[in-house]
Amino acid sequence: MTTGEPEPHRLPGPKGFRENLRLTRAMFQDPVPVLDECARRYGATFGLGAGPVRMVVVGEPRHLSALSAQPNSSFRWGHWANVLGFIVGPTSLIVSDGDEHHRRRAAVQPAFARRRLDGWVPMIVSETDRMIDVHLHPALAGGGSVDVYPLGKDLVLAITVKAFFGNGLEDRTTEIGEIFEELQAYLELPALRQIPHRLPFTRRARVRATRLSFDRIVDQEIARRRSAAAGSPHGAPGETGDLLDVFVDGSARLSGEEIHDQVNSLIGAGYNTTAATLAWTVQRALATPGVWAQLRSEADLVFGPVDQRPKGSGTIQDLTYAAAVVHESLRLHPAGAIAPRQAITDVPIGDHLIRKGSLILWSPYLSGRDPDTWDQPLEFRPERHLDPAPDTVAAMDAAWVPFGKGPRRCIGFALAQMELTLILARLAQRLDVNLVRSEIPPPQGMVVNRPRGGVPVYAAR
Repeated sequence: MTTGEPEPHRLPGPKGFRENLRLTRAMFQDPVPVLDECARRYGATFGLGAGPVRMVVVGEPRHLSALSAQPNSSFRWGHWANVLGFIVGPTSLIVSDGDEHHRRRAAVQPAFARRRLDGWVPMIVSETDRMIDVHLHPALAGGGSVDVYPLGKDLVLAITVKAFFGNGLEDRTTEIGEIFEELQAYLELPALRQIPHRLPFTRRARVRATRLSFDRIVDQEIARRRSAAAGSPHGAPGETGDLLDVFVDGSARLSGEEIHDQVNSLIGAGYNTTAATLAWTVQRALATPGVWAQLRSEADLVFGPVDQRPKGSGTIQDLTYAAAVVHESLRLHPAGAIAPRQAITDVPIGDHLIRKGSLILWSPYLSGRDPDTWDQPLEFRPERHLDPAPDTVAAMDAAWVPFGKGPRRCIGFALAQMELTLILARLAQRLDVNLVRSEIPPPQGMVVNRPRGGVPVYAAR
């Protein structure tokens, strides 16, 4: 029996169980090479799977737009393949669905108000200066090389801890970093080594205990603030400007578990991903002739003398070239090459139909390299984001999705972009360095896409 409507086209993809099994296993260990291989053979949207695992990788911008037009009720984020759930907790925004996601997001959103972000500009620049003075300059003065990636991770962590906790946990920054390093290392294990279980004395058990130790740190800080509030003549602590105050505010109506999970997921998601993007951005800016010099010229105009601290919102708005460099780096090297969701209804995309139950791997990596959207897509050209032709703006917006799109867009995207722009501009203003290796390194990482071998630099002669 027919309805008069054309049948949806079958998604392109590998044929045969063995080939699907090979690519599926590789996708869950090191996705970027699989994305490159399959995009060459089948296009940027393709089907993949072996046995009960059915996946659809969606990387064509028009198909991404079709997905974002679907109601959230068509998808589930708290699905079997979202291994982040074990780390971030069951009430995290990352794994929440439906009304609960909407309620939690509404409670967290005020933490990222523009006024609050602008207030962190001087702190971000100050922390960047501290990293340069204490670590980079001394290491470079000896004539050797230094890897920007781990130093960038330490810098982003310091900024993140201050943004979340003010100065309340500054003395525990190293301890917090060690906790998140252990959690991240577990997430990077192959999927078969992350099979859920409750057995004691295993790595999963140790990671569970590590996560609980971070919850205790957060609880201690909340208790300290509430104790201070109880002793205050007004019954409330002073405005700190940090994120934790927003979460513990009674108007947010977040439970203790929800506070734990939001703080954990926002730090975990923002810390490693921002550090990886910073590494890619520095590498690309130094490897592309003229970019570092132009960044320095702009920073000199915006920041003024090195000992002068920016005052706030105007600073970030004036760093237009630095923002374009960050934009271009995120296009080519999004921190997450794929982002999973599960279809809980049949979902149409163009001439295809994604069947209910399929795992959808949304790919900003593939859309950022779409040759129909980006002229010479593999070239690093920040200028393409400065003044695009009006007829290309919509296409570029549809294809540039490193933070996702729509109501599930990464809630901390504005903070991440602001951090990256300010740090990059300050590094370019204060450092005269060259790359140890100019070739683009291969990516590394299942959950966070970072440059293999880091970004070693040496002082320019």
